[in-house]
Amino acid sequence: MSAPPVSVKGVLIHDGCVLLLLNERSEWDLPGGRPDPGEDHRAALVREVREETGLSVEIETPLDEHLFEVLPGRWVHIVPFACRLVGHAHAVLSPEHLEMHWLPLTKLGRRVAGQRLPKGYLGAIRQAIAQPLSVSTRSV
Repeated sequence: MSAPPVSVKGVLIHDGCVLLLLNERSEWDLPGGRPDPGEDHRAALVREVREETGLSVEIETPLDEHLFEVLPGRWVHIVPFACRLVGHAHAVLSPEHLEMHWLPLTKLGRRVAGQRLPKGYLGAIRQAIAQPLSVSTRSV
């Protein structure tokens, strides 16, 4: 059995909100995606966040990795990182997602606007909130 593919994800917290993207499975997702062959995880995440949102980020703390069953029997190895916004916070939705939402951290839960937020992503967000990140990362 081969190892599941890797997907790097960014927990981007800004002004007391976390950035979520709604995918085609009607689940909230964190920005990110699969690294290109030989691409460093951090470089891949910077590229993916820019492609999916138009935002520039710096990659900070690695968060707990986990396996996620995206479809029945189809697993992905999720490698999340806390991210810090660099520059403007005006995100632009790419065709890869249906919706974008800056969710106030005070409203964090398993369901957001009626759609599911997977448990592993929720855990990564909570872990990022609890970690001492650079002062410019968030204003909560």
